[in-house]
Amino acid sequence: MKIAMANDHAGTGLKNEIKAYLESAGHEVKDFGTYDENSCDLSDFVYPAALAVGKGECERGIFVDGVGYGSALIANKINGCYAAVCQDPFCAKLAREHTDSNVLCIGGKIIGGAIAMEIVKTWLATDALTDAKYRRRVEKVAAINDKHCVPVK
Repeated sequence: MKIAMANDHAGTGLKNEIKAYLESAGHEVKDFGTYDENSCDLSDFVYPAALAVGKGECERGIFVDGVGYGSALIANKINGCYAAVCQDPFCAKLAREHTDSNVLCIGGKIIGGAIAMEIVKTWLATDALTDAKYRRRVEKVAAINDKHCVPVK
């Protein structure tokens, strides 16, 4: 799977850990940075990574900032991005099963590497539920997206 990754200064260490795991598991990672812990603006890195997911250049995205919410706010502005903040494996499972999220946002100041790895593994391994009620709900969110978000060019 091709996965876009992005982070700010608060997420550099954890992003690098996750990236190493993903590559060792055979995934292709497109790293949009940042690459150090110097103060930076999250949107400079998450925005192009989210565009790659929205355009279909990457199948999924994993973004790491201080608490995860900044990345999710940016990613969810992009047509075709469905970002969820997950702080434990249970939330990661539900984010995939119930919402078919394609972007995972993690808070590097909130959780450590061991929990982050379990979140990533769970999120990547979980499929969206295909029951009619879940598909209907996901389709309604997609319709809202299509109505209000400008298609990515």
